[in-house]
Amino acid sequence: MNLEQFGWSDRQAHSFIPYCQQGFSAGRVAVEYRNSYLLYTEQGEVMAEVSGKLRHQATGIHDFPAVGDWVVIQPWATEQKATIHAVLPRTSKFSRKVAGNTTEEQMIATNVDTVFLVSGLDGDFNLRRIERYLILAWESGVTPVIVLNKADVCPQLEQCLAEVEAIALGVPILPLSATRHEGFELLQPYLQAGQTIALLGSSGVGKSTITNWLKGESIQSVQSVQQNGDRGRHTTTHRHLIPLPSGGLIIDTPGMRELQVWSGGEGLPETFADIEDLAQHCHFRNCQHEQEPGCAIQQALATGQLNAKRFLNYQKLQRELSYQVRKQDQRANLAEKERWKKIHKSLRNHSKYQN
Repeated sequence: MNLEQFGWSDRQAHSFIPYCQQGFSAGRVAVEYRNSYLLYTEQGEVMAEVSGKLRHQATGIHDFPAVGDWVVIQPWATEQKATIHAVLPRTSKFSRKVAGNTTEEQMIATNVDTVFLVSGLDGDFNLRRIERYLILAWESGVTPVIVLNKADVCPQLEQCLAEVEAIALGVPILPLSATRHEGFELLQPYLQAGQTIALLGSSGVGKSTITNWLKGESIQSVQSVQQNGDRGRHTTTHRHLIPLPSGGLIIDTPGMRELQVWSGGEGLPETFADIEDLAQHCHFRNCQHEQEPGCAIQQALATGQLNAKRFLNYQKLQRELSYQVRKQDQRANLAEKERWKKIHKSLRNHSKYQN
């Protein structure tokens, strides 16, 4: 095996120089388990665990390796295993807030070139969910592509396409049917050698079917969706980096029923660029877009230029992100206090030892 077939580039090679001089090797995370990782390396596939030093220095789960990461490793002499000593700088990352009440960032996939935001054109078709995924995609720094699967069961295909185009300005939108193998040619430009694609979407939208189709063999289990709600169950249980016959790589991810965005500094205004632009024409700079005179937003809502559901979702996501920022600031302050406590404790212990 050579690392180039897994996406190794000059950028990773440059970051790896100091480690190479120390005799370390490199690998890419293919699968993340609870306490171990499957890596692609020049020696083949190996299982690995993080070093004690890396575990101790981590400030949260976002500092641990994730699927798609390039890692610095020391292979074991006697077994097909390795120890992970560091994570090379990420070129891109997809993350969300962990499920539940904990304020912490969870990595979904890293070092991605293109993200396929997969939505089903069945009873689970949801424009508001697509907007949420778009925020995550724009925030990652990777240009999204919207893949509308199950086009064969959609009687109002043209209407659905127009609705998605209205909320995803300038984003490529690709309708296809993975079960019928229709629309494969639309995906090919994104599957070039060394390129990494991530599939993101809810359960039951057909991500595993698309993965099997692109791979050319059945490697991901597929379950039929429920007829009453069209919502499928999780068929992918782990994020998995999979090499494709084209030379590209794809990361299939489990469906996410709960997708709380972690950050929206760039993603929110990019996803809702039309609303952000309208707000610039309000009479008052601090307009709350309620009943203020000269509000361009309210005028656009009244004339039908702006969809009311889209604006409500914008406000909802804006409030959610503001809350996340406050919680992250509180967590950062607590972490900083804890760090200085450790430093002072270490200095006191060192002083006692010297005396």
